[in-house]
Amino acid sequence: MPVDPARVTKKLFIKTYGCQMNVYDSDRMTHALARHGFAAVAGPEDADLVILNTCHIREKAAEKVYSELGRLRRLREARRDRTGRDMLLAVAGCVAQAEGELLVERAPFVDLVVGPQAYHRLPELLARRARASGAVVDTDFPVQSKFDELPEGRPAGGVSALVTIQEGCDKFCTFCVVPYTRGAEQSRPVADVLREARALVASGARELTLLGQNVNAYHGAGPDGAVWGLARLIRELAGIAGLERLRYTTSHPRDLDAELIRAHGEVPQLMPFLHLPVQSGSDAVLEAMNRKCTADGYRRLADALRAARPDLALSSDFIVGFPGETEADFAATLRLVRDVGFAQAFSFKYSVRPGTPAAGLRRQVAEPVKAERLRALQELLDGQQAAFNRSCVGRTLPVLFERPGRHPGQLVGRTPYLQAVHLAGGHGHGLAVGDLAPVTVTECHPHSLAGVLAPPAGPAQEARA
Repeated sequence: MPVDPARVTKKLFIKTYGCQMNVYDSDRMTHALARHGFAAVAGPEDADLVILNTCHIREKAAEKVYSELGRLRRLREARRDRTGRDMLLAVAGCVAQAEGELLVERAPFVDLVVGPQAYHRLPELLARRARASGAVVDTDFPVQSKFDELPEGRPAGGVSALVTIQEGCDKFCTFCVVPYTRGAEQSRPVADVLREARALVASGARELTLLGQNVNAYHGAGPDGAVWGLARLIRELAGIAGLERLRYTTSHPRDLDAELIRAHGEVPQLMPFLHLPVQSGSDAVLEAMNRKCTADGYRRLADALRAARPDLALSSDFIVGFPGETEADFAATLRLVRDVGFAQAFSFKYSVRPGTPAAGLRRQVAEPVKAERLRALQELLDGQQAAFNRSCVGRTLPVLFERPGRHPGQLVGRTPYLQAVHLAGGHGHGLAVGDLAPVTVTECHPHSLAGVLAPPAGPAQEARA
């Protein structure tokens, strides 16, 4: 939503940590505050309000936030001495939800602590802070869904845009803080998702990524009175004129049903690239994690997806060194990786998250062992990713161009598999940001591909691109 310059009285800077959900939430906060005279700026130096939108998934996340708060406090004090202007400091996101009042005790100079369920109340909370003598903390889980309060008309984030359709988690994996920081699973009504999606496409988005902590657990109220699953929502979204691509993340194997698998084979707009975290290849570890799936069950899902869409590629998450993980358990993880094959993956050492069931488990794995297992796993995964990228050389893939490159006339876009592709002389071919064009891949680099423009594909090829 455009901001009336006459109403702009304050400057806002948001620093975003972590997942795409946080990126979306930061965008929502920016939009909500724009209605109250805040204009976004590129850095904290001149901001009247600084919000740290935090993530609590990885180890020492809270410590990084406190370190950043210390830096901002010194910046605020220096600006007060220099100009007499104040700066409000706010902490949002999962660290805010997890720490709550403890955050204010440790950093009493913080003005506002707000959990992920209260972003729509930011203007009200800032007004309360103006009347209060100390920090304002709001980490409640309200009865009313925050989705009911999402502002309309949120501007598009460019060629590709994010749409949150589901939030929260009911899975309670023993290593994860998300159920405690994001609350129970909630799904937005279908009509709200469609309205936002249409507005984004009308604003120039060609690709939408549907977001949720367990996005394939989506169960939104449909306009027909029925409960819609993710597959039905995807089929409806695919009918929006001008929408070329659909993606969704992050998924849970338990919620990947037959209807959604069929959609991968039947909806051309649904990209053949799926992030499906498994975490471990050992059934014993998966049971200890409360993942409620088995390694062979994951293999069967991968087979079913590839049967429905033969060109589909998978991405995943892995945790090594979970409490009690033996050498045999780790070998089972390596075996699963070799069996399934991944175009991309993220792997981490297990880190204790206070308040989670796994934090109290015995048989914690020694750090040197975790480090060696992570090295071995990443070596295997990196090799698979490099092999997948090399396999694209010589292929013609549809590329959605997202931005200009560093060199004159160069365009940078993404393949269906999210690989960055550099095309020289794109402007000379009449191409621009937002265009979708066939590119023949000619080179494979460590972090990107390069290619040349190919003749337009025929209808049969486009249907499977």
